Amino acid sequence: MNQAGSAPIEEIKAVLLRFQEGYLQRDAAALDEFMQLFSSNTELEVIGTGGIYPGDDEWCCGPAAVRELVKNDWEGWGDFRLEMERAHIHIRGEVAWCAAPATVTMFIEREEGIQDYLDYLQALAKDEDLGSPEERLLEILRGSSNTLCELQRGETFVWPLRFSAVLINDDGAWRFIQMQFSFATTRFPDVRINAG
Repeated sequence: MNQAGSAPIEEIKAVLLRFQEGYLQRDAAALDEFMQLFSSNTELEVIGTGGIYPGDDEWCCGPAAVRELVKNDWEGWGDFRLEMERAHIHIRGEVAWCAAPATVTMFIEREEGIQDYLDYLQALAKDEDLGSPEERLLEILRGSSNTLCELQRGETFVWPLRFSAVLINDDGAWRFIQMQFSFATTRFPDVRINAG
């Protein structure tokens, strides 16, 4: 961890801890207060694990889109924990950047996991916008075997995550201006751009 100028480093650590606490508590009534951790600047950008292109899905541009991502994370994601002792924090003037390993932990009962996937399959089978019939059938096959394989490994899911962020000093308070969550991939990535 960068130790130059320990007072600003401690301020950044405090922001990171408040961020983590918000993701652990996931209190919808505290969402507006939580959003004070982010810049209100339209340049605010947060890239979630599902983000591929700017402005689509989980690549959120602007405060309103970021608020919606956080709301959705709090409703459907697990416990987010930063490994603060392994965080790298750097500051140059009014800009700070950090990177840290993290985890997301969720408990998914076997029957619930199977039912959730069955519900997804019904939507997938009917929605022609999700690809050709063959593409949808292949997705059903891959996803079904993956769901069964993962549920055999237990009902507590712990996923390693990489977290990085840029903060700016905004009227004396450090606020996030850019952030990215990313999962490590040890197999083929889930998304591929069709080269044809």
